Amino acid sequence: MNLTLNVRQSLLALAAVVFASFTHAESVAIYQPFDGTTATPLEVFRECPDCPEMVVLPAGDFIFGAPLEESAFVYSLWNKPAPGEPIGWAHEGPEHRVTIDIPIAIGLNEVTRGEWMACVADGGCSHTPDPSILTMTGNIYASDPRHPVIDVSYLDMLEYVAWLNHKTGTNAYRLPTEVEWEYAARAGTQTKFAQGEHLSPEQFNIGVFEFQGDRYISDPANRKMPVTVDELDATNPWGLRHIAGNVIEQTMSCWTEQHLGLATSSAYLAYTQDLQNCRHVVKGGSFGRDAEYARPANRGLTREESRRISRGFRILREI
Repeated sequence: MNLTLNVRQSLLALAAVVFASFTHAESVAIYQPFDGTTATPLEVFRECPDCPEMVVLPAGDFIFGAPLEESAFVYSLWNKPAPGEPIGWAHEGPEHRVTIDIPIAIGLNEVTRGEWMACVADGGCSHTPDPSILTMTGNIYASDPRHPVIDVSYLDMLEYVAWLNHKTGTNAYRLPTEVEWEYAARAGTQTKFAQGEHLSPEQFNIGVFEFQGDRYISDPANRKMPVTVDELDATNPWGLRHIAGNVIEQTMSCWTEQHLGLATSSAYLAYTQDLQNCRHVVKGGSFGRDAEYARPANRGLTREESRRISRGFRILREI
């Protein structure tokens, strides 16, 4: 199998800074994931012409979840707390340290419509997604090959995963668990967002809202659809694009009312693999949501068969 490593020099330049924040990053790991071809953390590779670009993640650990007060604002939008009642989403905790003990690479971008349609054309994916988005003034279309694919369900995504594994002769591609996804999204940080305490709609495809009376109103300037994966300066410190905003991203993890407190990413993966027919966790916010929903710790859930115009996914490869 021939493999071309498409090294992004801008990502590699970040490596020296990022490694310093990891307890397990005393030396740079050298992986041999593909027929003797080596890869180092933050290198970008594409395993076949139709495959997504993947970023090799550094080894390490991180604090999974968030304290209650981080979600106080978004919690208050949906609830009327009684005096003295704790304010915040309990399902984002408890915070605990998780070691990423399975070496992984994750998609540089959300899976694009062009990448999905290659699977359709090859007979691997049975669903042709509808790129239309209904707005007050009519339909708009996320139909560019570089738009993130939308209108795909969790079950549809499993077809794409199976096709990608067949295409590459591996069994290494899958959806990320929410632990792996959050580790990638935080990119060595522990702030509210990987980029700091705020996200700018000029850099990230998120919505802006304001209170008018007792209503939370969308700014007329908000984008009403995903942007192509190459638009905006929407990178985190590891160079992953649009992991905050643009489209909600599917994980393979089954919903739990709180985090399980497990110590390793492999333990979370094993827990998920033992379950069937569950509601799955989604992460990352979208073009139609406030920045608060794009926090790495934020969690939502979806049914396996549902398709939505605001949801897509990012692929993971074990290495």
